Amino acid sequence: MGETLGEAADAAEAASNSAVLDAVARSGFAVMALLHIIIGAIAVALVLGAPGQAEPTGAIEQLAANPWGPAVMWAGFVGCAGLALWQLSEATLRARHLPRGERPGKLVSSGFLSIAYGSVGLSFAGFALGNRGDSGDSSKDLSITLVRNPLGVPVLIGLGLTIVGIGVYFIIKGVGKKFKEELHYFEGTHRGRLVSGLGVAGHIAKGVALILTGLLFVIAAATNNPGSATGLDGSLKALLGHPFGPILLLLIGAGFVAYGVFALVRARFGRM
Repeated sequence: MGETLGEAADAAEAASNSAVLDAVARSGFAVMALLHIIIGAIAVALVLGAPGQAEPTGAIEQLAANPWGPAVMWAGFVGCAGLALWQLSEATLRARHLPRGERPGKLVSSGFLSIAYGSVGLSFAGFALGNRGDSGDSSKDLSITLVRNPLGVPVLIGLGLTIVGIGVYFIIKGVGKKFKEELHYFEGTHRGRLVSGLGVAGHIAKGVALILTGLLFVIAAATNNPGSATGLDGSLKALLGHPFGPILLLLIGAGFVAYGVFALVRARFGRM
């Protein structure tokens, strides 16, 4: 029985290493890169007084508004679904070859990314079908549901702290240039230094944004005000009410654009 399961896992891993899934997953990376660039542009526009939602659904809405909207939506869905499937194979099939001590971490990190990419893919499908969502409203709905549950407050605090932890991880990854493990193509060249600079700025900006988002969840739980957990868009817009907030929002917006450009290079040349 165990031998049969092992053979089935090997066959599934071989399928996950196919050129087709590799190409689709890379297209998913490119889709996520484009969303980061649009979110960054929206964040900058907010400082200038323009309306917009600086979050994935806001970026998808921008893409849906063009004449090729439906086709772009389905292409985004396929790319994100492929990327989610690839991350799932990283968390399970390929993680089998790691030392036992490293497997839980890989399961958590790649498993979380698989869920995140799959969620974005579902947002693309929703827009393609005419069901437009708002991640800020979804965050509030989740917070309200949790707070009404007897164990909801600790869970909401745990969720917020997890997002903060991911944000700290992104900052550490950016400052330490650990992303270079994923991309060696331009190493030692002028282009390599440019890509490295984009990676540092982008990872730090994304980390700061995630920390702000996570803190809103923690504050919502601590103050019993679930409506204050408004996701990425709400956390960025909250900066506008502080003295140096607009400057920080400009830097975060520019950082998201930098991360998006870096991710485009990662999509084309990065290791899979």
